[in-house]
Amino acid sequence: MKQLAKSLLASAALLTSALPSSALADDREEIKLLKERLAALESKLNDQDKKIVEQDKKVEETTTSLASEIKQTRLGQLLPEKKELKSQWGMGPAASSVYNVSSGLSIGGYGELTYQDYVQNANGKDSIGDTYRLVTYIGYKFSDNILFNSEIELEHGTTDEIGGQSGDKAGEVSVEFAYLDFLLEKQFNVRAGNVLIPMGFINEIHEPNYFYGVIRPDVERYIIPTTWREMGMGFFGQGDAAGKLEYRTYLVNGLRASRFEDTGIRDGRQKGNQALFEDVAWTGRVDFTPDAVPGLLVGSSFWIGGSGQNEEFDGSYPTVLTTIGSAHAQYNYRQLQLRALGAWTGIQNAADVSEQNEETIGSRQDGWYVEGAYDILPHLVSGTRQSVAPFFRYERMDTQAAVPSGFTADGSLDQTIYTVGLSYKPVDKVVIKADYKNYQVDGPTPPADVVALGLGFVY
Repeated sequence: MKQLAKSLLASAALLTSALPSSALADDREEIKLLKERLAALESKLNDQDKKIVEQDKKVEETTTSLASEIKQTRLGQLLPEKKELKSQWGMGPAASSVYNVSSGLSIGGYGELTYQDYVQNANGKDSIGDTYRLVTYIGYKFSDNILFNSEIELEHGTTDEIGGQSGDKAGEVSVEFAYLDFLLEKQFNVRAGNVLIPMGFINEIHEPNYFYGVIRPDVERYIIPTTWREMGMGFFGQGDAAGKLEYRTYLVNGLRASRFEDTGIRDGRQKGNQALFEDVAWTGRVDFTPDAVPGLLVGSSFWIGGSGQNEEFDGSYPTVLTTIGSAHAQYNYRQLQLRALGAWTGIQNAADVSEQNEETIGSRQDGWYVEGAYDILPHLVSGTRQSVAPFFRYERMDTQAAVPSGFTADGSLDQTIYTVGLSYKPVDKVVIKADYKNYQVDGPTPPADVVALGLGFVY
């Protein structure tokens, strides 16, 4: 447009040079007016250019904003905002995330970091700081009725031998559970895959914010070998009859008796690792929360199945029928929580297993504990959402409560365990723990007493 204006002025100059002097004054006035009009036109065009630039800028900002909103919407559909953590269908609160999404992916997890100092009967044991567990829950909801849920766990920080431990005490990566749920009715649903055995308080709900103590109770580590999972399928559901009645029951692979030890059946777990399925086990659980007593939960669980897995034991192939029973109760009232649990294990053919494994395997193993905790902070700080809960736990456990004829029980495995400690939650999803654990035994080699500190979190 500026070039056009210059051309018009040049043409006007040529015309004026050819005109007589009498018309020159009028022409100059007309040229002056033309110049003013062209200047106004140029100014107007400049203003329009500025407006176009501003409009382009606004369009670019709007496009960027829309792209961001679309991205956030898609991300929100992929990873929806978390609802309040709540235990569902026997899983821990964080592990239940997949049940709270409408569709697609869910992610949750938990972590535990610990310090343990052995202070009595340590016999040279070193103090240990440990990235105990770092866990990720990954779930996917395919439809309203079909979903996948899993727990992938990294223990002890690393799987190499650079750190303080090596061999079977080094870190490991494990699939703690991986299953498909087919949700049919409230009263009846199907679960299949690598499933958690529904026994005790902690095997299914083992996130650190939901049990007291830095380390899980010994009864729920050795009599009930938490965390315990096996391959199989079964049913679960709940009903309402004067309260809430929940059940879970599965058929799964049996244990491996060739790995039993004098300290219990813990190493007999197969964990979904190319599990031998020659022997099958049946396990189940029932919990009842009565309307008549708010805060009370009572329940029982069982396991029965062969553990021989067609392996040879001193020239024979025994079934090694293994039976485990458990009963539990919990009562919550305001800041008070009380728990009690008892578990019993019976092992047939324990003599054959003891001969083959070259250590005394108890034909009967039992343990129980009672525990109480009380949140004192609401009495000190009005309206607080934080928690400071001292607790005490008393345990009795003996993995050689009865031994086969010809074998001698080790009194050091008949244990009384006292644990006293404190849990502080600055927010519900973060816990700081401290406790002292004391062992009393009949035998000559008691376990070391332990002072422990822990950090835990869920998300």
